[in-house]
Amino acid sequence: MTRWAFVADLNRCVGCQTCTAACKHANATGPWVQWRKVLDFECGEYPDVSRAFVPVGCMHCDHPSCMEVCPTTATRKRDDGIVTIDYDTCIGCTYCIQACPYQARFKVDKPNEAYGAGTQMGHELKRESFARRGVAQKCTLCADTIDRGIAQGLTPGVDAAATPACVSSCISGALQMGDLDDPDSNVSQLLATKQHFRMHEELGNGPNMYYLYDKKMNDTSVSEAPPMVEDPVGMATLLPQLQTHWDWRAAGNFAFGGAGSGLMIAAIVGGYFMPVLWLAVFLALALVGTGLFFVWLEIGRPFRFLNVFRNPKTSWMSREALAVLPYFAFGGLAWLIESRALGLIAAACALFFLYAQANVLRTSKAIPAWRQPSIVPLILTTGLVEGAGLLVLLAFASGQPVISEVGLVLAGLIAVRFAAWKKYRAELGRVGAPTKTFEVINATSVMSITLQSVLLLLSIYGALGLGGHTLALAIAGLGAIFSGWMFKFILVTKAAYNQGYSINKMPARGAGSSSIGVQPGWQKEQAS
Repeated sequence: MTRWAFVADLNRCVGCQTCTAACKHANATGPWVQWRKVLDFECGEYPDVSRAFVPVGCMHCDHPSCMEVCPTTATRKRDDGIVTIDYDTCIGCTYCIQACPYQARFKVDKPNEAYGAGTQMGHELKRESFARRGVAQKCTLCADTIDRGIAQGLTPGVDAAATPACVSSCISGALQMGDLDDPDSNVSQLLATKQHFRMHEELGNGPNMYYLYDKKMNDTSVSEAPPMVEDPVGMATLLPQLQTHWDWRAAGNFAFGGAGSGLMIAAIVGGYFMPVLWLAVFLALALVGTGLFFVWLEIGRPFRFLNVFRNPKTSWMSREALAVLPYFAFGGLAWLIESRALGLIAAACALFFLYAQANVLRTSKAIPAWRQPSIVPLILTTGLVEGAGLLVLLAFASGQPVISEVGLVLAGLIAVRFAAWKKYRAELGRVGAPTKTFEVINATSVMSITLQSVLLLLSIYGALGLGGHTLALAIAGLGAIFSGWMFKFILVTKAAYNQGYSINKMPARGAGSSSIGVQPGWQKEQAS
């Protein structure tokens, strides 16, 4: 077998960015799109200052999380390890971008000229690829060059005509590529004789970009793990960045979809304690439909949306999409003929839809605030609380009495959601997240805890009033909806900072030695 890999010698790289320029020339990428780039940063204080140049890009992982989450199967992995994108299949949902912890994927929705709108230069106009517009794009490892070279009997990584542009253009020989499965290849020999590390290896992707540092550490007693640097100086290129591809429209899908599915469950299950409110069933269908419409507005190629059903084997987005088909079918029939039995099937589909939504976040490996396992029960309970709150509010608005059992269920769900939030918050503090994520979450924690407590007291008071205090329950229901939607909006659009870059070892410069690496803009807290 063949398994292509990169090796970057951090002691050799001079930060000239020739590989970046060669990649842009070979692939005609647009402004601000860099499939291959070199991080240039320094850290420390005079006189102990370290500087490093670190090439980054698609790692062509052994276990690419981008391919696992892709709902369309547009992202694929060749037998030789090269991860590719089929631009004609991709819908531009950017789920893969949220799953890639290496910031190696890009999406361009419209031409972005280097000198602004209406000033497109000749080469930009001539070489612009419409196929890459509105879809995910990334390094292809110059697969066409490799394939053409092999067909001519050349060796990739050795013969320039069969080697990716970034490698063949490297002026210092810092960047190499070759076959990991060949023990005699250039990369295998380098890895066998040089000290090396892989970035974010703890996430389990198995990146095929290896970094050499090959010098004795200054202090061998220092832990091998990068230290957490909360306030970095001179390392802006490494800092976690707020994701911008999933905006208010994605937040709207989580808000409306979660509330709608929760309302379907609440309306049908609540029908065993009081008359089924069929208006709630209709609203549940409308809310989920509205959430999906928001998603349709956000994807880069909306008229390919049917491709979303193609990967239920591994993609939670495909599973989410498949769940809505029986949800609308059985839910619509249940509403038309007022059938509780059909409503139960729709409620089961709604529960799975809600579970799939939670797992869409969990499998977004690039976003530490989303990928925690505890996000699943938190999103589940939040949707159920929103649904129960909506049911109580609708019953109050329509003049239908709300019995105490429904109020107690709302109170119980609010308490469970609060416990799920505490567990999520403790897990995030224990495993770590970007400092900016903690700043956003901490800024809303006091308000969230206070609001949860007030809602719990209101719902208990309304329930114990045995129907005499439905106004308290209605206020609690309204607050449950508001707090859930506020949390989702903040989680998706404000707290969603990506992984950033982690450098396990700072390279040696001159006669110096390698030193412990850095992970700027990142912190851990004591479990609370």
